[in-house]
Amino acid sequence: QVQLVESGGGLVQPGGSLRLSCAASGRTFSSYTMGWFRQAPGKEREFVAAIIWSGGSTDYADSVKGRFTISRDNAKNTVYLQMNSLKPEDTAVYYCAADRGTPLLVVAEYEYDYWGQGTQVTVSS
Repeated sequence: QVQLVESGGGLVQPGGSLRLSCAASGRTFSSYTMGWFRQAPGKEREFVAAIIWSGGSTDYADSVKGRFTISRDNAKNTVYLQMNSLKPEDTAVYYCAADRGTPLLVVAEYEYDYWGQGTQVTVSS
C-alpha cells in the first residue's frame, strides 16, 4: 500500500507561482509513474502532468504546457509540481497519484492506483 500526502497549496495572485509537493510512503516509489490531476468546482477531475519512474520523460496537459513543471526526487520519495504564471482558471484541488503497473507515461485517471487527499490552489487577486 502507498500513501500520498500533498502539500504546498494556497492562495496566490494571477501571475504568481506555487510549488506543490507529494510525499509518498513505501519502498517502491521509485518504480511508479506519478501524476498530478486537478478538479475545479463543478468540473470533472482532469489530467495535469505525469512523470515516469526515472524522471526521464514527462507529459503535460495543453493548458499547462510551458507554465508547469513536474519533477521527482526518488531519494526523498517525493514528486513536485512547479506552477508558474498562474491563472484564475488554474484554481482547483490538486491531487497526486501513483501508477504501480507501468513504466510508461499515463494520463488516464483510471490507470492510477493510489491517490492523495488533495491540496487547494486558489488563484485570485
